[in-house]
Amino acid sequence: MKNIPTLYEWAGDLNTFETLFEKFYDKVVKDELLGEVFRNMSPEHRTHVAHFVAEVFGGGNLYTNDGGSHAQMVGKHIGKMLTEEKRQRWVQLLLQTADEVGLKSDPEFRSAFVGYLEWGSRIAVINSQLTENPMQLAEPMPKWGWGETGGPYVPE
Repeated sequence: MKNIPTLYEWAGDLNTFETLFEKFYDKVVKDELLGEVFRNMSPEHRTHVAHFVAEVFGGGNLYTNDGGSHAQMVGKHIGKMLTEEKRQRWVQLLLQTADEVGLKSDPEFRSAFVGYLEWGSRIAVINSQLTENPMQLAEPMPKWGWGETGGPYVPE
């Protein structure tokens, strides 16, 4: 049996994720559609998102060891009233940036990467319509691998 790397290992290392999200958010803040949403983001936002995604992809507990949680990440989206148009633009800019920084482009990795972006961004839009965080602090971090999500979305 061969040792299959995590998505994090396959992508590179922490620098890979930090570079990706640094360059991505450079685009986002200048974007006509998304700029207003991210104009007041904290200076740490780029790093937090990079560490969150790295952890979801199997890169260790950087985000949670720094005090983050899945519930806190969900909470950042509550009440933002994100639209499908904004979601699509966010994904488009991130994929464009992934190409620009040379993120792995093999079909298996990109399928998993795009799958996560679609899943996560759609969850963000759903949560952005809420006024209270539906997640408990003890909820585990999502873990994303080479396979599929595991069933239909059912809101609680």
